[in-house]
Amino acid sequence: MASTGTFPDIPLFDLRLEQEDLDAVAEVLRSGWLTMGPRTQAFEAAFAEHLGCAHAVAVNSCTAALHLAYLAAGVGPGDEVIVPAMTFAATASAVLYCGGTPVFADILGDHDFSIDPDAVRAKITPRTKAVAAVHFAGYAAPVDTLRALCDEHGLALVEDVAHAPSAVLGGKKLGTWGDAGCFSLFSNKILSVGEGGLLCTDDDRVADLARSLRSHAMTSGTWDRHTGRTTTYDVVGLGFNYRIDEPRSALGLSRLGRLEADIEIRRGLTRRYRSLLRDIPGLSFPFGDETVEDSSCYVMPITVDEPERRDPLRIALREKHGVQTSVFYPAVHEFTAYRERLGPISLPRTERVARTEVTIPLFPHLTHEQQDHVVGALRAELAA
Repeated sequence: MASTGTFPDIPLFDLRLEQEDLDAVAEVLRSGWLTMGPRTQAFEAAFAEHLGCAHAVAVNSCTAALHLAYLAAGVGPGDEVIVPAMTFAATASAVLYCGGTPVFADILGDHDFSIDPDAVRAKITPRTKAVAAVHFAGYAAPVDTLRALCDEHGLALVEDVAHAPSAVLGGKKLGTWGDAGCFSLFSNKILSVGEGGLLCTDDDRVADLARSLRSHAMTSGTWDRHTGRTTTYDVVGLGFNYRIDEPRSALGLSRLGRLEADIEIRRGLTRRYRSLLRDIPGLSFPFGDETVEDSSCYVMPITVDEPERRDPLRIALREKHGVQTSVFYPAVHEFTAYRERLGPISLPRTERVARTEVTIPLFPHLTHEQQDHVVGALRAELAA
């Protein structure tokens, strides 16, 4: 099953919308009210209830949510935030938006791509303001340990939950362990609306700040003035244009009702992948079998034992077998912008994973036949 044309036969992600999703968006378009309004309010309320937290503030990206969360933590010039480098760049770049400095800490290892609490402890200085935990691939980072560590040192804990809606640790939803949880609604995420994000929190102050700063720090929004709640507004700070729009909120609200069912399908596919891949020499995968039940199973990461085989393997999978893959992630501290800004940094476990990780296709309507093809292609290429 070689790729036939521009697109792979088995993509990394594939999104299918239901008729109810299309109808929800069409209703918004027909209403004539497209900017942040009643559907955004309804989506926020539904997501907060689903998560079990007091507030959900919808914004235009998870990056915006991270920026607002760091600002709420008081991060500014001269402050430091300890972050993993095994993540998308936004986890770190949002610190820079505040004028702060990201301080990279190593991960636990090949078996768990989460930030290492011991490495975090070693990086704490008088300038540290917050710690960011990334729930990689939908599996819980040790936020219970990090919460205790942050409390011990008077630090904020920010959860990057872009991969992990509805995942749990100890029965408690991820995104509710920290001072703020930041979720992604990007087009390849589990709860996708194209572009968008949410900041979730139990802290009224954090929620109020996020609601204000997402819309230029205005004291009222367009919907408030349209409905007559107020006739004017003040600007009380330096805010941003981080608003989400009504069509995306309507799509998020429609898809939210199927979120748990979609994740359960992902868990089944993940268990099947783990069973099929287990005996392939030269290949392994992180996180234990027992963690799948509590994970959102956003992606299926694997690692190859020999770093030099990774890139040729990815090329062969696409060109010979029609299978798209990705790398989650190149290490952030090795990007040019961070090397030039921060100088050389050594994170051996992160660097090992960044050179050996391959992300293989996973989406709810992936068939067993497609899954068997991916596994067979891996088996054939790694045996070559």
